[in-house]
Amino acid sequence: MKQYTKLYIDGEWVDPIRSRSTFELVNPATEQAFASVTLGDDQDVDRAVQAARQAFPAFSATTKAERIALLNRIAEVMQRREADLMLAASQEMGTPVSAVSHARAAVEQFKQGAAVLADYEFERMLGTDVIRREPIGVCGLISPWNWPIQTICTKLSSAIAAGCTVVVKPSEYTSVSAILITEVLHEAELPRGVFNLVNGDGAVVGNALSTHSDVDMVSFTGSTRAGILVAQAAAATVKRVCQELGGKSAHIIMPDADLHAAARFTIARGYANSGQSCHAPTRILVHESQSEQVLDLMSTEARKLVVGDPKEPATNLGPVVNKAQFDRIQGYIRKGIEEGARLICGGPGRPAGLERGYYVRPTVFADVRPDMTIAREEIFGPVLAVISYRTIDEAVEIANATKYGLGGYVFASTPEKARAVGERLRAGRIFCNGAGGNVVVPMGGYKQSGNGREMGVFGLEEYLEVKAMIGCA
Repeated sequence: MKQYTKLYIDGEWVDPIRSRSTFELVNPATEQAFASVTLGDDQDVDRAVQAARQAFPAFSATTKAERIALLNRIAEVMQRREADLMLAASQEMGTPVSAVSHARAAVEQFKQGAAVLADYEFERMLGTDVIRREPIGVCGLISPWNWPIQTICTKLSSAIAAGCTVVVKPSEYTSVSAILITEVLHEAELPRGVFNLVNGDGAVVGNALSTHSDVDMVSFTGSTRAGILVAQAAAATVKRVCQELGGKSAHIIMPDADLHAAARFTIARGYANSGQSCHAPTRILVHESQSEQVLDLMSTEARKLVVGDPKEPATNLGPVVNKAQFDRIQGYIRKGIEEGARLICGGPGRPAGLERGYYVRPTVFADVRPDMTIAREEIFGPVLAVISYRTIDEAVEIANATKYGLGGYVFASTPEKARAVGERLRAGRIFCNGAGGNVVVPMGGYKQSGNGREMGVFGLEEYLEVKAMIGCA
């Protein structure tokens, strides 16, 4: 079992100041430990923050050209380490090695960061006065386990483009991915102190970052419950908090849609990453006259999925991240049955032939009412709830009747019809007719799905302050 005992602070791998607690990482496909990581504490956070603070004046003064070159170097090195990154994701959270999008999306974030920066103007005139945007300062980046490579790189690419320095706390479940990303940054010759890594849990390291008076901003991705705690901890120092939190996204399939295409997309997108995606379309709204047809199509598509060993190229659905997540999902499946939802495919327990590993059967429920638990709460697993509607107005009402507002999906016969319905959905990203993601457009949510935005120019501006220069032009 490999042991990772160091933190990365001020450009060097260092021992924690006092903490010797470790976290054991378990491969969810085998249920066997494969690595242990030494965790930091509040003193290590303070050391990292001070390193970032000392590096900030020089790094914030670098030119656009210098930061563009740095972002492109990082992308080049990361591309060379793609296989290593995917192996880490497979070991940590059971990501199939076929899902190379995890690592490639990270590369794209740095390339996009460079492209955005090249076109961005940090000053503009407002009448006779100057409006400047300046880097906010030292940023605490707290990332989740479900997209361990992409999420860190999404935040980091914008922070570097802006001229900020950072302290990163990854999920303890995906520390190895973060360590590999750190190796990439070191090889790309990121200046000392610009990036610092402190592994640890949310209660200690996350809280220390959120409360630290020398941290100017916290960018957090994770559950709504944890996001509330981060915001409360940050409030005393009045720092900026940017959050991308939970979701319970609705997918409205309109009566004139291509039902076969809609069913294929629903299964592919809903079960991507074993359903462990805050944007996943988990509430499927279908016209009452088409419910059985769509259910048959979805069931057929679900049964095509190859669930199994993430190291096998044919696998497209691996295990969920850990036993706690497995047990949580099993509880929701049982709850759906108890509350009267009709099981179309999947159900409790592991798939046939998989007696070890945290594998979940791809599950589809029918006859789901909007007030059922599986229709209201974020399950974060391969479980989809199909809800019938009579009119489009009713579908929109059901879709919006949630505390979340991260994503929304519409399938219709034309883009114009999909857009008309999408404009009525209270969510930050609307996907029409099976469109994929786009690193240029903003990502973030309404309501309890968070505040602020990531990606593209919108993500860059989260790391910038606005200054008015009056009477000096």
